[in-house]
Parts: sequence; C-alpha cells; structure tokens
Amino acid sequence: MAEHDVNQGVNRARRRFLVSATTVVGAVGAVGVAVPFLSSWQPSARALAAGAPVRADISKLEPGQRIVVEWRGKPVWVLSRTAEMIERTEDLGGDILADPESVEPQQPDYASGPMRAIRPEIGVLVGLCTHLGCSPLFKPEPNASDVGVSNWPGGFFCPCHGSRFDLAGRVYRNVPAPINLEVPPYHFEGDSVIVIGEDGEGA
Repeated sequence: MAEHDVNQGVNRARRRFLVSATTVVGAVGAVGVAVPFLSSWQPSARALAAGAPVRADISKLEPGQRIVVEWRGKPVWVLSRTAEMIERTEDLGGDILADPESVEPQQPDYASGPMRAIRPEIGVLVGLCTHLGCSPLFKPEPNASDVGVSNWPGGFFCPCHGSRFDLAGRVYRNVPAPINLEVPPYHFEGDSVIVIGEDGEGA
C-alpha cells in the first residue's frame, strides 16, 4: 500500500475520532447547561420560606382524617370533614364561639360560610394557635374527656394554655386565643390536588 494511502486512512480515522469526541463534549455541555436551567424552575429553599405555593395530593385523604403540609415553615392542616362533622360544626353559635361569622379577617373572601372553606368537606387551616403559636391537638371525636368542656363537638385543643377551636378553626369564647385560626390562600387543581399559598383564578 502506498504511503499516501496509509496517511489518508490515518487522517480519516483521526477525523472520525475528532468528530465523535466533539459531539460527545457538545452533548455533555448541553446537559450541563440544561440541568441548572430546569432546576431553576423548582422553588428554592429561600423561595419556599418566602411563601412559594406547595401542592399536596389529597386523593388518599379519608373522611375524618387530616394531613399536615408545610408552607412558609408553618404546619397547614388539610382536613377531610364528614357530613356529620360538618353538621356538628354548623350547629355551633355565638354562645360558644367568639367569632362564629369570621368577622376578623383570618381567611380569604372565598373561604366563607361557617366552614370557612371553598368546599365544606375540605378544611384548610394554619395549625398554629393564635395565642402564642403552639400547635393544637386534633380532637375530631365528639365528647372528648380531656378538652375541658362538656358536649365537645370535635375540633382542636391547645393543651399549652387551654384554647379551643371548632373543626372550622373558629375560636371558643373565654380562652386565651383571641381570634380564629388562619385560613391560608389556596385553591384546587382538579379533585385530588390542593395548592396552598396561592389564590385560584378569579379569587
């Protein structure tokens, strides 16, 4: 084989190698650029602390149960209320509750009515007592013996200082907590996802 043909074969092989290497390096570089770009769409820890909305799947939330979601470093309770729980809560009035009509603005306008919710069967409450910020206990069953009142209809009890709230987060009379529990901004995405920290369209 002539020396010219040998050199041409070597050059061809070298060219193939350089093209392949350049392609690989270019692909790695593209991934390197894309990863930070895509991750920039995810809220940072600072954004979450500042109040970026969070999503929660409530498809497996059983009636009468509650899940806890963190938003702005606070616990947010998402509660599935049964028809019986709703009836017991709606029957409470001003003789027991300090602000049954939720006059004090502790909730968005769309979380209205006695259940303080978009859907009466789903309650969304910031789980911090409005007295000193303790987290009350979930006491959904009626007539619990350790909450300090007779005819307990179910709700939330703060053992730190004795504040009580109904299942809509409305505060009882004559307890240390001055106002109802906060209802954060929220909306639903379909039937199974709730977005906490953001009003829905048209809110």
